[in-house]
Amino acid sequence: MRLNLEAELNGPQLEAVRTIEGPALIIAGAGSGKTRVITYRIAHMLEKGIPQHAILALTFTNKAAREMETRIKELTGKKLQSLTISTFHAFGVKILREEIETLGYRKNFSIYDETDRNELIKESLRETRAGSEETSVYSLGQLFSGIKTGRFTWGEVPGGLYPKGLSAAFERVYGEYQHSLKVFNALDFDDLLVLPIALFENHPDILDKYRSRYRYLLVDEFQDTSRIQYRLLRLLAQGTANVCAVGDDDQSIYSWRGANYENLLQFERDFPGTREIKLEQNYRSTATILEAANGLISHNTNRKDKKLWSGGEGGRPVELYYPSNEREEGEFIAARIKEHMIRERLRYDDFGVLLRTNSMTRPLEEAFLEANIPYRVSGGQSFFQRKEIKDILSYLRIIANPSDDVNLLRIINTPRRGIGKGAVQAVSELARKDKTSLWDIMDRLRRILGDTPPPLPPKTQVEVEAFMSLIDRFRERILGAGTRLSGEVRALVEEINYRSYLAAEFSKNEKIARWKFTNIEYLIQSIETWESDPDNLETGLYPWLNRVSLILRDDGNDEAGKGKVNLMTIHAAKGLEFPVVFIAGAEEGTIPHTRSLEEAAAAAGDTDPSALQGPLEEERRLFYVAITRARDKLYITSCQKRRRLQDEVERAPSPFLAEIPPHLITVHDEGKAPDNPGEADAFFARIKERFTPAALTN
Repeated sequence: MRLNLEAELNGPQLEAVRTIEGPALIIAGAGSGKTRVITYRIAHMLEKGIPQHAILALTFTNKAAREMETRIKELTGKKLQSLTISTFHAFGVKILREEIETLGYRKNFSIYDETDRNELIKESLRETRAGSEETSVYSLGQLFSGIKTGRFTWGEVPGGLYPKGLSAAFERVYGEYQHSLKVFNALDFDDLLVLPIALFENHPDILDKYRSRYRYLLVDEFQDTSRIQYRLLRLLAQGTANVCAVGDDDQSIYSWRGANYENLLQFERDFPGTREIKLEQNYRSTATILEAANGLISHNTNRKDKKLWSGGEGGRPVELYYPSNEREEGEFIAARIKEHMIRERLRYDDFGVLLRTNSMTRPLEEAFLEANIPYRVSGGQSFFQRKEIKDILSYLRIIANPSDDVNLLRIINTPRRGIGKGAVQAVSELARKDKTSLWDIMDRLRRILGDTPPPLPPKTQVEVEAFMSLIDRFRERILGAGTRLSGEVRALVEEINYRSYLAAEFSKNEKIARWKFTNIEYLIQSIETWESDPDNLETGLYPWLNRVSLILRDDGNDEAGKGKVNLMTIHAAKGLEFPVVFIAGAEEGTIPHTRSLEEAAAAAGDTDPSALQGPLEEERRLFYVAITRARDKLYITSCQKRRRLQDEVERAPSPFLAEIPPHLITVHDEGKAPDNPGEADAFFARIKERFTPAALTN
C-alpha cells in the first residue's frame, strides 16, 4: 500500500513526516493531528526501507501505543512484528528482562505498584524503628522517588518533602527499603528507568547493542518527559541523533510526577541543528473555543509562541453558569446533557465532565443517578487496587496457585505472624538455587523437619507451618464441591483476624480502619451476588478470580465506558476529546488550586513570591487542556457556595475566567454572576501575600 502524503497532510504536517534524518522538534498544538503525523511518519520510514527493528517510538500510555500500532498497520498493511512502540516504563522492562542479571537480579523479578511500595516503606520504618504515627508514607515515597531518580540529593531535600516526625533517619530507612527490594527480587516503577540507565552508563557494550538496534527514535508527549526519561532517551539517541520529539509546552501538566517541560529547550541544546516544526491548525474545536484557549494561555510568559487556528468559522459561545451550590451545579449539568441528547441526538459518551480533583465527583454522581444518566469515573483508584482488597485477593490467589511468589510475599506476614524478612530471604535463596517457588521450598522444609537442621529458627518454622496449614485448610474448603465461596472468604477474613490488623495499623484513625473493613464486606457481598445470579453457569474460586482479572484489565479499557458520560479529572482527560464538555467547579482555590501552589512553594524552599510563577502557569495550562477537550460546545460552572465538611463556604469564580475574552462568553440565564469585578486581581494578591517572607516565617 503506497502512501499519498500530499493528499493526506497539510504543509507543516508533511514537513514533519518527511524529516527523518537528524534531530527534529515538532511543536504540536492541541487537536493539530499529532497522532496522525506520528503514525504517517513511521509508515513513511517503513516505506523508505528503514527496518522495523531500527525504530523505537516511546509514549506515555499503553492506550496511545496500541492506537499508534493499529493506525500504522492500517496505513502499511504490514504485520509489525519487530517494531517497538512502547511506554517508557514498558521499554525499561523490555531491557531489564534481557539484561537484569548483569545487576545481580533474577529474571523473574516482581514489579511493585504504589500500594506494594507503600507497604514495603511501612515495613522499612518498622525494621529501622524510625518515624512515628505522624510520618506520611506518601511523602516518604515521594522523597525516595526524588532521591532515586536524581531530582535532588540527601543534602538538598526540599523542605516540603521532609517527612514529618522522621528526623534524620530517612536515609537509613531508604537503605532498608532498597535492601528489601533486592531481597524480594522486586523493582518499583522508578527502577524501571533507573536500572536501564545504570546498565547503559556502567556497561558500554550493552549501550552499544541498543544503539545499534534502535537507530531511529521518536518520543510522543515530549513535554511530559521527566529528567530521567530524557536522560534515557539522550543516551540512546546520541548514537545517531536521528531523534524526533513531539510535544506541546502549553499542555505540560505533570510536574507533580516529575515532568519537566524545559526538556524542550534542553533538547535543542543537546542536539545542535534541531529542525523545529510547528503544527498550529486545529482540527478538533470550533474557532470560538480555540480563541478562548488562546486568550487564556497567552497570559503564560514561559512558552513557545504559537496560536491555534481552525479552518472553520464561529461556533457557539462558551456558556458560564453560577449555581448556588454543588447540588444545583449537578442538576444543571444533568439537564443540559439530557437537552443535548434530545436536540442533537448525541450519545452519553459524547459528554465529558471535567473536575480539578477526584474528590469533587460525589454531588455530580448523585445528580446523574437521580436523572438516570449512566456514567463512569476516571482518574480515581480502582476498588480492586485498594490495599485491603489486594490482601484478600492475594490469599485467594495463593489458595488457587501456591506457586505464585508475588502474592505469597504479599501475605506471608500480613497480618503479621512472626515471619520476618530474614526468614523470607533464607527461603528465597533456597528457591533461587533450586529454581523453584517459595511454597515448594517451605513445603519441603516442613516434610523433612527432624531429619536435617532447618534454615529457619524454630519459632519462625512454627509460624511458617501454621501459615501453610491455614492455606491448605481453606484450599480444601473453598475448592470442595458445593462450597459457597462468599461464606468461606468471610471465614478466612475472620480466621486471619484482619479486622484487628486494620485496627492496629490505623490505631490513630478508627474511621479509616472501619472504612477499609467495610470495603472487604462489600467484596464479600459482591461475591455472594455473583454466586446467586441464576444466569451465572459457572461458580467457584477459579471462575471468580478469572472474572476479577478481566475487571482489572478492563479498568482502563475504552469499551467499558461506551454509552456512559465521562466524569473525570482534567489530568485524566488529557488526550481525549468530546463534542460537549463541562468544566465544573471553576472556583478560586480550586483552579488554580491553592494546595498545589502551597506545596510547590514549600518544595521549592523559596520565600520569594515569584516562586509561584511556575506552578501558577502550570495551573493555567491545566485549564487550557480542559478547554481544548471540547469540540463543539463548552460549559463552565462556578458555584457561589460549596459545602466543606458541615459548613457551606462562600466561593468566588476562578480568576482564569477573567482571562477568557469576554465577547466569547454568555452567562446562562438561570445563574447570576457574583458581583466581584476585581476578583481575579484580589485572588492573585492574596496568593502573593500568603507567600511573603513574613507570612512564611510566622
